This record gives sequence, C-alpha cells and structure tokens, in this order.
Amino acid sequence: MDTHELSPPDSGKLFFSRFRTLFRRTVFFGSVVIVNIAASLWLADLFWRMGWQKAHFPLLAIFVLLNGLLVLGSFHAIFGAFDMLLGRKRSVRISNLAEGKTGPLTRRHAVVMPVYNEDSVRTCARIEAIYRSIEATGHLDSFDFFILSDTRDLDLWVMEETSWTNLCRRLDAFGKIYYRRRKTNENRKAGNIGDFVRTWGGAYESMLVLDADSLMDGADILKMTRVMEDYPRLGILQTPPKLIRGSSVFTRLQQFAMRLYGPLFIRGLNFWQLAGGSYWGHNALIRLKPFSEFCELPALPGREPFGGRILSHDFVEAALMVTQGWEVWLAWDIEGTYEEAPPTLMDHLIRDRRWCQGNLQHMWLIFARKLPFSVRMHLFMGIMAYLGSPVWFLFLLLGTWIAWDRYHSGLSQLPFESYADRWFHINGIQQSLILTAVIFALLFLPKILAVTGAILSPKTRRSFGGMFPILIGAFMETVVSMLLAPCIMAAHTLMVISIILGRAVGWGNQNRETDGTSWRDAVRFHAFPMILGAIWTVVALKISPKIEISLVFTGWMAPILLGLLLAAPVSVWTSRVRYGRALAKRKILATPEELNIPAVILLADAATSAVDPALDASLNSRRGIVAAVVDPYVNGVHVSLLEHAELTDAEEILAERCLSLGPAGLTKNELSELLYLAPAMLLMHRAVWLRSAEGIHSVWTQAVESYRRRLDHILTTEPT
Repeated sequence: MDTHELSPPDSGKLFFSRFRTLFRRTVFFGSVVIVNIAASLWLADLFWRMGWQKAHFPLLAIFVLLNGLLVLGSFHAIFGAFDMLLGRKRSVRISNLAEGKTGPLTRRHAVVMPVYNEDSVRTCARIEAIYRSIEATGHLDSFDFFILSDTRDLDLWVMEETSWTNLCRRLDAFGKIYYRRRKTNENRKAGNIGDFVRTWGGAYESMLVLDADSLMDGADILKMTRVMEDYPRLGILQTPPKLIRGSSVFTRLQQFAMRLYGPLFIRGLNFWQLAGGSYWGHNALIRLKPFSEFCELPALPGREPFGGRILSHDFVEAALMVTQGWEVWLAWDIEGTYEEAPPTLMDHLIRDRRWCQGNLQHMWLIFARKLPFSVRMHLFMGIMAYLGSPVWFLFLLLGTWIAWDRYHSGLSQLPFESYADRWFHINGIQQSLILTAVIFALLFLPKILAVTGAILSPKTRRSFGGMFPILIGAFMETVVSMLLAPCIMAAHTLMVISIILGRAVGWGNQNRETDGTSWRDAVRFHAFPMILGAIWTVVALKISPKIEISLVFTGWMAPILLGLLLAAPVSVWTSRVRYGRALAKRKILATPEELNIPAVILLADAATSAVDPALDASLNSRRGIVAAVVDPYVNGVHVSLLEHAELTDAEEILAERCLSLGPAGLTKNELSELLYLAPAMLLMHRAVWLRSAEGIHSVWTQAVESYRRRLDHILTTEPT
C-alpha cells in the first residue's frame, strides 16, 4: 500500500520521539515557571516589607502574568542560543532530511498566491521570479502555479487579467500558471484557499501557500517538497520568512531586528514545539489530503467580532492538523523565504487590528477538549500578543494609583520583617533594585545574546556590514523600540476595548508602499496616546507633595511617558523613506539580504513579463473597465475568461445603460454583473467603435480617440 494514503499513526517514523519531546518541553517550561515563581515571590516579599495594601493583590496577579510572558519570550532566545551552541549535527534541522536526495519528484505540487486588491504587476513579478527559480532546478514540470484573486476593485480585476496573460505569453506558461477570480469572496483568505482545495486540490500532493508579498527560492521549495514526499506524517512545513525591501526607517528597523534577533527566538521556539508547530498563513508547504479532510473551519457561535468566521485561520488549521495526528514542522534552516512589511507604524497598527480580532477569537478554542499541549501554547501566545497590552496598561495604572495613594493618604506604612532581609541581609531599596535588574536582564538579554553572537561569528558579522553597523543598528533599534512600545500598548488596548464593545473589523488590502505619514494623519491617529501621555505626566509630577519624590517617580516612568507624548513625531520620522535611504548608504540597519542580494530577489526586481504595451489596462485614458470595453486585446482576454451564454433583454438594457451613462452611471454591483457577461462585453466593444459619438458616453469616445492620438504621434515622429 502507498504510505502516502495511510493515516499518520501508521505512516512511518516520528520526526522526534515522544520521550525526547516531553523532556525538552519539561525542561523549557519548567525553567520558565521556576523563574517566574521566584520573581513573583520576591515582589510579594517586597510588598510585605513596604506594608501590604489591598491594591497589591491585583498588582501582584498582573505581575505574575506579565512577568511570565517576559520570561517565556526571553527563554525562547536563551534556549535558541543553547540550540545554536549544540552545533549543526545535534540541532534539529529540516534541510538535513533532504540532503543527498536526487531524481525527479514523484508527486505534483501547487504554488498558490491569494491576492486581494494588489498591484498585479508586482505580484506577477514575484510569481515570475519563483517560476524561473524553480525552472533553474530542472523540476518545473512537477509544479503548477495559481493566482487566486479575491479582488473587489473592478479596474484592478481587469489589470490582473492582462498582467497574467502577458506573464503566461512571455514565459510560455499557459497551462502552468492559472488565474481565477472568485465572484463572491466568502470567508476572506481562508475561503479563497478553501475554494482552491475543493476545486483543484485533488490533483496535487501539496500546496505552497504564499502571500501577495511573498518570495521563495526555487531550490528551497524543491527541498521542502522532497521532505514532504519522504515523510508521510508531515502535514505542514512552515518556514520563517525574512523581511526584505524595507525603505522607510520603520521597515528597516523591523527587518533588521527580525534578521538579527529572530533566529534566536525561532530556534528557541523549535526547541520545544518540534512536530507540534504552528502555521503562519504563508510561506508554508501544506499536504492537501489532510488539510482538505480536517481543516475546513466552522463559524464560531455568535456574531462578530468574537463570533462568526475565524479571521486568524492559520493557527486553527495547524491546531486541527496536530490534533488529528499530523505533524507540523518549523523549517527554521530554510534560508530562501521572504516577505515584505507595512511601511509605517500606522499601517502596521491597521493590520494589527485585524490580527487582534482573529487572535482574540481563539479564546473560544484554547480550552477545547483533546487539544495537544503545543496547540494550547500557540493559541495562548497568539492571544497574549494583543491581550498583553491592556494588561500591561492596567499594571501601570495600578502602580501609579498605589504610588498616589501612598503619598497622599497621609497614613504611615507599617513595615514588616522581610524574608529577603532575613536571608540575604538587604534593605528594601536593594531588594527593589535586584528585581528591577532581573527584569531588565530578561528584557535585554535576547538582544545582547544576538549581538554578541553576530559579532563573534565572522560570517554573520560580515553579512551585516561589520561590527560597528551591528552595534549602531542594535542601539538605534533598542531606543526606537522603547519609544514605540507605549504607543503600541495604547493602540492595542483601544483595539481590545473596541472588540469587546462589538466593533468588528473590515477586510482591506495591505499598504505596501508609501511616501511617509503626514503630520496631520499622525496627530489624528495617535491622539489618544499623546493625550494620555500628557495627563499621565501631570499626575506623575504631582504624585507627592515633595517635588523630589515626584521627579523620581516621573523619571522612573519616563520611558513610558516619552513614548506616549512622542507618538506622532516618532511615527512621522520612522515613516520617512529619505531617512531610511540615508541609513542604508551608511549600512546602518542593513541586513544580509540587502548587502548580498539573493538570486530570487534579483529575479523579482528584473521581472517585466507582466508588462506589455500591446496589452495594457493601466493607461489613464483607458484604465480597467474602460480598457475591457474599448481595447480589442483587453476585451478579448477578458471575454475569453468568461462563461458564454445568450444575452437576455435585461442584460442588454444594462449594457445600453452603461454605454449611455458611462461606468460612473452604474452601481458597483451592476458593473460587476456586466463584467461577467461575455455577450454584453462584446456588444459594448462593437458599439463604442461603430456607433456615432452622439449615441454613447464621452468616456468611451475619449478612449477611442486616444488610439488616434497615439497613431498621429507615431506618424509625425517617423523619419521621412
């Protein structure tokens, strides 16, 4: 029997033994729990020493949660560093599983890119680069490519069709690269992928899921598919994509931090999750049979934002895979995997609003029965990525209120004997300083480990431009991150509150390019944190009748207060491309992919197959819908992708209305309906070329006239 058809429990060797997996998880999470308990008891002892108040109970409870998250994050980096010290032979490497494998692939695989109101030329350039990169491996025949459009902008829809046609013509890839636009975009991206799985999934062993900004190297894709074919237990193989093409200061900070610090956290995550990993929604290879069988997501009870369709579907799909016995791996050592990031803080927070709602929906699932431990941990970390901000905000408010009450109540605090004093012979100030030092060590240790490791490794040091660019970049990233953290805390807090109040999020396309945030937009968008910062600063300065105590408290809160007060200026400054380019010239915040550009990125930068003046729907005079009606080639391409049927009287009336009123005279739904009617599109095309100008709207006649002007220009510029 073919092992690919067997259920996971009977289909071959485990990726990592259950005993070794349990041992690793016990060591990792046991260390986290021990350190968190020790720090929490230390704080409780300090509160007892100061004179216990009722408000200390909630403050201590919040500290246990926040410090637990801090220890958890820091220990990912610590164990990641330990895993690196184990060396290549002892660390868990996915790429080793494909070493020495040669010969043709035995199964067929799909590369799928869902798009939603994207720049079609840029998305097709990425498809072209991946296509050529796989072609260079000699295994292109085993792959098909799918552009899965959910685009609602009708002009962009037409431009997607022309870009795809040009791409296929230039690459001779008709029958290899497919384009499909859904008429109704039910359930967003998850529904888009689900439609592909139901319609075409049976023909393929696996699908490589990309985002519109994803890019992957063909040799690494081949490596992943070999592993998928050889390990029948494997359900999802996730790669950690690197951020590229950052031009603004904000994106350069992100990609530098992710590239320098990220490997430690990824290795630490892989240390304990092993075969119980998660799926991040893109740059991942998924086995289609179990995905189709187990990963169709039901709607949650109730209405949005907590109910309805699951927005963060990827975590849940991985959870269902693992629950059913399939393995989900993190291929941390796959190098050629890339994506792009939002260019500004505002765009980043707008995207976070959607992710926040999706992750909070997981609260329905985290306590579900029969979920493995790794699944619950991934869901918990996803929830706390956003719920942690309002918890931190509440912690700071409680701390401020306790300080205010302490100095304004006029009541003397009765100290008690402290265990720290009895055992270590230290006073209260020393005890608080030790706790502060431990927290700061946990906070900054990952950065210190990453920077130290990069400097001590000659190869890594050179890839970032040298020791001084690494040090300067790490210092700049640390300072800016400290300023951004309070602003992001305030924004996430508002997001959580709005979701609790029942405000669901819309579904918009991601902004991938910008010239920077305007001051007006920044002040409007960041008004809440700036007002909050101003009020909080006044409270801090009046925390005590003694000015010196107030100044000490204000100094202690300064990183938070500055981040809130400077939210708009920092947002504007980090959005500027010119500052980002100035840093790039000096190799500040540079990444290895920027200093030594990988081949697949060069292919994407040079890709022009989607652009052809002979088939173009992006000209100002005849763009999108107008081109689909007027231009013979665009009309031909569009009609060829439609189902043909007889034109009804009602449809003919709709077409005549469009001819007489122009596209602006119809609703979007009417235009969408018209664009799906092949006979109506042919009728309008003939009419705009054959009828007199008096019988049709000027938008059509002007488009027709643009061809004549072009012809006159060519005739007058030809040499005699």
